[in-house]
Amino acid sequence: MAPITIGAVAAHFGRDLDRSLEKVVGIVEAAVRDGVDLLVLPHACLGGYIGDLRDPDLTELPPPVHLDGPELAAVRAAAGSTTVCLGLTEDAGAARRHNTAVCLTGDGILGVHRKVHQPAGEARAFAPGDRFASFDTPVGRVGMLIDYDKTFPESARTLALDGAEVLAMLSAWPASVTDRASRLPADRQSRLFDLYDAARAAENQVVVASANQTGVMGSLRFLGQAKVVGPGGETLATTRSKGGMATVSMDVDAEIARARRVLDHLSERRIDTYRIAAAESSDPTGGVLA
Repeated sequence: MAPITIGAVAAHFGRDLDRSLEKVVGIVEAAVRDGVDLLVLPHACLGGYIGDLRDPDLTELPPPVHLDGPELAAVRAAAGSTTVCLGLTEDAGAARRHNTAVCLTGDGILGVHRKVHQPAGEARAFAPGDRFASFDTPVGRVGMLIDYDKTFPESARTLALDGAEVLAMLSAWPASVTDRASRLPADRQSRLFDLYDAARAAENQVVVASANQTGVMGSLRFLGQAKVVGPGGETLATTRSKGGMATVSMDVDAEIARARRVLDHLSERRIDTYRIAAAESSDPTGGVLA
């Protein structure tokens, strides 16, 4: 495949759905003008996130969005041929909400991921997803994770085994809520956010495009740190703690092939020795995960 330009965004998005939609459309239109082929926006960029992880106010939840509603139709119209990943609170009916990531182009929705792993009190506000699956896009095969999902290596490994070449990681990832540092770069969650991005890329030898919110929502202060990570775990571009877009142009297939030329982690697994994983789970094609 020819080289593509990947952009990962760090920005703040509030609870006003109309204003956040206007901001998302503006970012998408600018990315299209700049020739970005794959644009990854933060989680909850349509309507914001909850304001308290430990004890979310169930009367003040983010506005729910229908996947076939006017908001995503507006983003599709702006996207054209650009592949866009963005996060929202999905209206799943029967008073159920999901933390949801959607991948789309102007032609329609290509993939949907509903957050599986729920930290602290998030389960009080959202219903969990139940699967990880990759999907085909104009820029190659992509898998999506939503913030806490990337803490678990099995999440990214499942997507890589399902053929994902790029992992789009959409986050509303805050600084530590229990032991906050005076400076964001010194916060332990800042360190873990970067560590997981690099580890998930390196251990699966895939490209990671990691987007995150900035600013404050309720008691949460978001870290930013959007980045693109190569299949060797190297950070190729980053916004650090500021808002902006980390952008890289690369031949994804060539970079993955180069990373796997001598050591191919996926093909060299010893699944016969992974007893716990063998007892607990299997991959989408029926093989054992590890």
